[in-house]
Amino acid sequence: MSTAVVPRSPLSVVFLLHIALEIPLAVQGVWAPTSLPFVQLNNTTLVILKLYSALVFAICGVSFLCYSLPEFLPGKRALAIGLCIYHSVCSTILYNAPRFIPVSFGDVFENYRVTPENVWGTLHGLIGLSMVVWWQGTAHYAQLIRGAPQ
Repeated sequence: MSTAVVPRSPLSVVFLLHIALEIPLAVQGVWAPTSLPFVQLNNTTLVILKLYSALVFAICGVSFLCYSLPEFLPGKRALAIGLCIYHSVCSTILYNAPRFIPVSFGDVFENYRVTPENVWGTLHGLIGLSMVVWWQGTAHYAQLIRGAPQ
């Protein structure tokens, strides 16, 4: 039996970028949700925010564990698709959300609709797009392992 050596792709850094974007909200949302700069937090929204933060915290852990795995593993590829969907939906939600972060980058930025919600939405969109780039950039590793023609 011959074993193919499949190199790891530097594109896997996208899993760490996901963590970098999500971990601040996850940590603060679990341990100190009232200190987040969101408006109209009541008991119900605080519980939902804590539950969401716990979920995001767990997905950050899964992303960290998947980062070092080989690109051809179905679980890593499935996580990438799930994260792509998640970040794309988050981006859309944040772009269409009313202002809920009472912070401004100044009048000049406000005139160009550069708000915290839109910046956050853009970052989610970039991570979602990066997951697609990872998927396409590592597809040949999966084909190599399956023995399919390239």
